[in-house]
Amino acid sequence: MTCRPHLALVALTAMTLLAGCASEQDELKAWMDQQRHEVQPSVPPLKPPQKFNPRAYVGADGVEPFSTQKLTVALKQEARQPNSAISAELNRRKEPLEAYPLDSMSMVGSVNRKGAPYALLRVDNLLYQVKTGDYLGQNYGKIMKITETEIELREIVQDAAGEWTERPTTLQLQETAR
Repeated sequence: MTCRPHLALVALTAMTLLAGCASEQDELKAWMDQQRHEVQPSVPPLKPPQKFNPRAYVGADGVEPFSTQKLTVALKQEARQPNSAISAELNRRKEPLEAYPLDSMSMVGSVNRKGAPYALLRVDNLLYQVKTGDYLGQNYGKIMKITETEIELREIVQDAAGEWTERPTTLQLQETAR
């Protein structure tokens, strides 16, 4: 029975606090209403949209920038230059392994025949035997040296300025799990 007076005291305290909060809310609402009436937004009016005037595309009659025709013309012009790195490459007959990118080839071994080193390449699940001087890959890659663990190539690629430059590349021996 001693709990009832304490319960009444707690209830009375809670009602007093709630009544105090209600008066603060009224003050807050009044202040917000006053601020709404005093502050005037300054939004500039929107400009009307400009009229769109379509124009006919006149570049359709020109040469497409990425066409094979344009590339062929550029390669022929480059080949006419006597000191060009690409001129000799364009005038020779392509070898079968030049149809594949280098990343589709893997060196799986090497052999010596009559004192000359040969490398064994796997391309499309076929095995090829290559020697120094043969060509590989799509960037005019010429085999310069063959060791037991790698093939050293010289590729001819275009740099950002459009100039043909030589780039050394290697194919490493790929060890297979047994």
